[in-house]
Amino acid sequence: MRSGQILCPTDFSETASHALSYAIEMANLYQVGFRLLHVAEQPMGDENFQILAITPEELAQSMEDAAAEKMKSLLAKLDSKLPIETMIRRGDPTTEILAEAEESNVGMVVIASHGRKGLSHFLHTNVAEAVTNRAKCPVLVVK
Repeated sequence: MRSGQILCPTDFSETASHALSYAIEMANLYQVGFRLLHVAEQPMGDENFQILAITPEELAQSMEDAAAEKMKSLLAKLDSKLPIETMIRRGDPTTEILAEAEESNVGMVVIASHGRKGLSHFLHTNVAEAVTNRAKCPVLVVK
């Protein structure tokens, strides 16, 4: 862990912001850089139905542009002298987080838990849980 960067996925929520503060603290403790990742889910749609005025590709690009603006705003608030890399990937959040962790050979993933319980937990995909179960590196889940 002490030699690899820390990967911190974000959806720009308050819980993700809380996890980011842990990621910064860990990066400062181990004197490693960290990677801030946002995954824009691929919009579903069929151009043949002409329901949207724009194509799914244009919608995805718009989502990525909005995420880039949020990322800039978030970076402006961070107080770290360590190297920070930002990236936006498109696809399934769990798959993309795991791919980034493996491709970048990170030392740890710091991820927010949305804390769903009961039926909501059963009905919604829990990205933090899936990453924790499948990652090859340590994962810190922050509530």
